[in-house]
Amino acid sequence: MRIAVVAPTLEILGGQAVQARALMDGLRGDGNDVLFVPVNPGFPPGLRWLRRARYVRTVVNQARYLPSLLRLRRADLVHVFSASYWSFVLAPLPAMLAGRAFGKRVVLNYHSGEAADHLARWGLLVHPWLRLPHEIVVPSEYLREVFARHGYRTHVIRNVVDTSRFHYRERPPLRPQFLSTRNLDRYYRVDNTLEAFARVKARRPDATLTVAGYGPEEDRLRRLAASLGVAGIRFTGRVEPADMPRLYDGADIFLNSSVVDNQPVSVLEAFAAGLPVVSTAVGDLAALVRDGETGLVVPPGDPGAMADAAMTLLDTPGRASALARRARQEAERYTWAHVRQEWAAVYAGGGARQAVGALRP
Repeated sequence: MRIAVVAPTLEILGGQAVQARALMDGLRGDGNDVLFVPVNPGFPPGLRWLRRARYVRTVVNQARYLPSLLRLRRADLVHVFSASYWSFVLAPLPAMLAGRAFGKRVVLNYHSGEAADHLARWGLLVHPWLRLPHEIVVPSEYLREVFARHGYRTHVIRNVVDTSRFHYRERPPLRPQFLSTRNLDRYYRVDNTLEAFARVKARRPDATLTVAGYGPEEDRLRRLAASLGVAGIRFTGRVEPADMPRLYDGADIFLNSSVVDNQPVSVLEAFAAGLPVVSTAVGDLAALVRDGETGLVVPPGDPGAMADAAMTLLDTPGRASALARRARQEAERYTWAHVRQEWAAVYAGGGARQAVGALRP
């Protein structure tokens, strides 16, 4: 089976790109022919400077992306990754139109935690086009409920994490070495993580915090970190997926302060690596980080509560270890082995046995 995957490359380092790579690895490992059509095709060397010009960059990207959709003619099925807002209009929509024009089965794989706002406010820029795909797949019950409120039937297939890439280990003694791996975007409120860390630092002078990621909030967050007047905060900038296991292995506690989210791969990776997690419970995080079972949950926008939860882990390392063990078991439910047949069923549609067989190990 030849499956065309339309998604961002890892040049746009985020959940969609990571999930697209994990999906393609799984499909290829099962013997499928995967055709990758990037929504952000590389710029020629002489035009790379245009990436610094916001609107010009978009025009040039579209001029290179849209013709590449002709490649979809060579596929049996088109799997389109999707975010929300203008990203939906510029990338998934043309791919779905092209797939349908070529008579292909089209699967829309929608990932954005902003779905509720997107579907409620974007009207004609989203709703007529959600009738194009033969199937809509979302990674969480949270997103299924959002789509259901607007009359759409969706399939839930979890995100994928390759647990074998991460070295799970117990952490006795539990050190105050904290990690954040969310990109520096306003939705992830890394500023709350920084402020929580400053409160922990007042009680544990040996504490450290590694902030891995990049994004539009970086300058502001660096200024905030400096203004807090505490040592031990390290910004790594962009970290490639291949280097992430080492980063998790060097930390002991994972912190997440997001206020808009769905099913973050970063939390699944922390689970896989054995880090106890302190997190908000927005979006599908409420199902993933269950308070007192797979992590500790704190209210959004409350650095004090996050600091107290972090100290609870440090003061009760046995409890922290139990949380980490259950979280690792949770992560095992998100491996390719657990979702392979669910994708096979969606791809098959009317029950074509050939498609199902193509995804069998």
